[in-house]
Amino acid sequence: MAHPIVRFRGQSALHSKALLAYYRQVSASPLTVVDVETTGSQPQRGSRVIEVSVLQASLATGIMHQETHLINPGVRVPAIITQVTGITADLVTQQGKFPETVWPDLLTRLETGVLTAHNLEFDYAFLQAEYHKFDHRFRRPPEEQFCTVLLSRLLLADLPSRRLPDLVAHFGFEVDTSHRAGADALACWLLAERLLQQINAESDDTLIARFGRQWIRLKDAAVLLQCPQRTAQDLLDAAGIEHRFSKRKNRPLYRRGDVERIAQERHGKQLSLM
Repeated sequence: MAHPIVRFRGQSALHSKALLAYYRQVSASPLTVVDVETTGSQPQRGSRVIEVSVLQASLATGIMHQETHLINPGVRVPAIITQVTGITADLVTQQGKFPETVWPDLLTRLETGVLTAHNLEFDYAFLQAEYHKFDHRFRRPPEEQFCTVLLSRLLLADLPSRRLPDLVAHFGFEVDTSHRAGADALACWLLAERLLQQINAESDDTLIARFGRQWIRLKDAAVLLQCPQRTAQDLLDAAGIEHRFSKRKNRPLYRRGDVERIAQERHGKQLSLM
């Protein structure tokens, strides 16, 4: 059977059956969980990694390895970063390793297993930027990328927040303070383990029903409906589909199950975007 190709960007625009096949594949794979603490949010504008943790685990074996490194990239640590993480400029200067002693040694691990993070897009961008400084193109294929934010949106659609500290509190995971790489990598693994165990334990029909409760953006609904966004909104409004508005951008959100039902009625067959 061909492996389902799922990109973490735009994953919400994939049909539930494609997503389920992907997550069942991930649940049987070794994971390489990564978390980075950084001097900012934009690696393309000079933000750098000042702490990284890499954890390797699988459902079959549990945690096999974890290592965490403070890194001294030779840049300023903003006060807001110290406030959030507790990582000070002195800590980085006195205990941090130079990037050239950390990143080459981590490469084999980071290129093994399914690369996993909570908000993978953030960590992946920083990994790519750091390795670019060594003239190495760091790239993992889409089917070997797993974002626990996206899976939590599918399985925990009605929680008020899918922030990692909130999910740690929700499940009662015993980890150290958030916003340090070692603790957050462990928390991400515990979350991945819990959610992937659920993927393995429940039937296809049960999981498809859970996935159907996810709130997706209009642009993702338009992909599922195979039409422009304005047409998609008109179709969903005409069908009386429930919607709400996103908190940050006040944009319409629709239940995945409702959108897929309209798509099936519109095209007369199950859709697959694999």
